[in-house]
Amino acid sequence: MKRINTILIAIASLLLFSLALFGIVRAQGEVQPSDPAAYYKAKCVACHGPKAEKRFDSSLTDEQYIDAILKGKKPEKPPNMPAYGEKGVTAEQAKGLLEYMKQLRSAQ
Repeated sequence: MKRINTILIAIASLLLFSLALFGIVRAQGEVQPSDPAAYYKAKCVACHGPKAEKRFDSSLTDEQYIDAILKGKKPEKPPNMPAYGEKGVTAEQAKGLLEYMKQLRSAQ
């Protein structure tokens, strides 16, 4: 009985270690929204361009931009702006992305 308990504990420990390792590797492989520059390059540059020169309506307020980042936006024609709030982006992170886009635009 003691040997079975030891084996079960070893298996459970190995399983937990594997899950933890998988989580760490997965987190390192994904760009985090807490790094606006890296997140922009990974998720936004394809539609907005390297200098945020595309699909950027300068008449919108910061609140409208943050709302669009979090909730997405369907223009008259695709591609649609995805709802990044559903993907874990917070309002503070959306604000960081917006500030980064503004920096890119002002560097033109």
